[in-house]
Amino acid sequence: MEVFTIKNLTFKYPKSGNCALDSVNLTIKKGEFLLICGKSGCGKTTLIRHLKTVLSPAGEKDGEIYYEGTLINEVPDRVQAQKIGYVMQNPESQIVTDKVWHELAFGLENLGFKNSAIKIRVAEMASYFGIQNWFHRETKELSGGQKQILNLACIMALNPDVIILDEPVSQLSDIAAREFLMLLGKIHEEFGVTVIIVEHRLENVFPMCDRIVVMDKGKIVSLGDKQQTIENIKDNDFFDAMPVPVKICAKLGAKPYNVPVNVNEGRRFIEKYVSEKQCVKKDDGVHCGKTVRENIIAIKDVWFRYGKNGDDVLKGLDFTIEKGKLTCILGGNGAGKTTLLYILCGILAPYRGKIIIKGKNIKKWSADGLYGKLIGMLPQNPAALFVKDNVYEDMAECIADKNCVEKKIEYISGLLDINDILDKHPYDLSGGEQQRCALAKVLLTEPEILILDEPTKGFDGFHKRKLAEILKKLLDDGVTILMVSHDIEFCAEYADICALCFDGGITASGNAKQFFAGNSFYTTSANRMVREYFPAAVTPGEVVSLCSIT
Repeated sequence: MEVFTIKNLTFKYPKSGNCALDSVNLTIKKGEFLLICGKSGCGKTTLIRHLKTVLSPAGEKDGEIYYEGTLINEVPDRVQAQKIGYVMQNPESQIVTDKVWHELAFGLENLGFKNSAIKIRVAEMASYFGIQNWFHRETKELSGGQKQILNLACIMALNPDVIILDEPVSQLSDIAAREFLMLLGKIHEEFGVTVIIVEHRLENVFPMCDRIVVMDKGKIVSLGDKQQTIENIKDNDFFDAMPVPVKICAKLGAKPYNVPVNVNEGRRFIEKYVSEKQCVKKDDGVHCGKTVRENIIAIKDVWFRYGKNGDDVLKGLDFTIEKGKLTCILGGNGAGKTTLLYILCGILAPYRGKIIIKGKNIKKWSADGLYGKLIGMLPQNPAALFVKDNVYEDMAECIADKNCVEKKIEYISGLLDINDILDKHPYDLSGGEQQRCALAKVLLTEPEILILDEPTKGFDGFHKRKLAEILKKLLDDGVTILMVSHDIEFCAEYADICALCFDGGITASGNAKQFFAGNSFYTTSANRMVREYFPAAVTPGEVVSLCSIT
């Protein structure tokens, strides 16, 4: 039975010359796990928002959508609210109450459930999702992973038939993302709920799916199971977004329709490949030549807490940022990474410790001296930077020399692949498009120190590679880049230095290759696949190269 049937769906946003969706035809079967993926801006989010009428975007629409045989517009709001759950990208955007227990009860209360039924359902959800230990906490105190689990639990409390998720793990650490997806998989298997998920981080979700939809420029370009998808897009730019085992094994000649899709399958493939090809095992570490270090930022014994009586978020943190290097700070949700960035920008102030920037205490920098040409920051929420009615005007306000506005915007929009959305309102863009436009605004200020909070969030593999090229050019021009990220694979591939933030401090740091090769658990998929043969390999390129040595 089909839960959704989409027929010739075409959609165009207001004042837009291009179709966000172009003659989309799709049937979604009851009880299946469907992944929708594709390049940033290809129409994924626009498509799934049409599956729930209260979330449908404004614009010109043509075509039909049926829910269990009924036109979606004729399905009562109460039925949609109860039977079609929706998890948004930002964990905080769905939370509306102050306490966890109240949040669990909120949807049931709004649908008019009796108090006795609400109590039973809330208790069930808290037990099933492991929420008992933080049941009475305030929602603002939760980590990103806990907030997203709470959002999922609130939806499941309504006993839905369908759960639609829009990049639900994009802002979560790798460990929190795995935990969330494991719960989602458990729900799918045990209750038969139909799962429709849009995601860029395919490493963990790709092996779980029954079918995969790949979109490009508003159209479906591939529809099939995992192996069909790999074969269909092997010559497409989007292949860069495939899980690491897929990319490695495909390059090493895995047979069509039999490509490993997870680390365990990849490990078995490598074991057989190394044996058959008699590859030379290498167990030497990563050796780095000595360089003259020049620090541009020094963080000395920094302590910080939110509120006078709050717990310490940063606890005696000491760290230095090298000039002209890309430094990546990793760690779980709630470890203090974003707080540190706000302190470095002067937005927050520690109650103890010092921040030294270019040999000068941050307190002695004027606001005009600190911002703009010295420090530019891309926040975790890119929408915070948008203040105008279209992207072009938003970018123009960042350019001091008004005689160069058109020239600079043309250059930066070409660099970030946003030429065709300059006339759009920033809030009509996809998450990845917003991210690129916000980054464009920051880059137009031409800062000496660039601070990025989760810059790859919402980026597909193609645009991650484009971002890496931009960062490389900035580094060559002498810009220092500090980046907070959950994207382990990106950091391993492109960072100079990586550091792990844990419990309010930096517990480990060093050269990126050494950092990941030295970790047993907090490391890349590539390293987990081949560490028995090539312990120092942490990227797909290194694995493929080493497997070629016979």
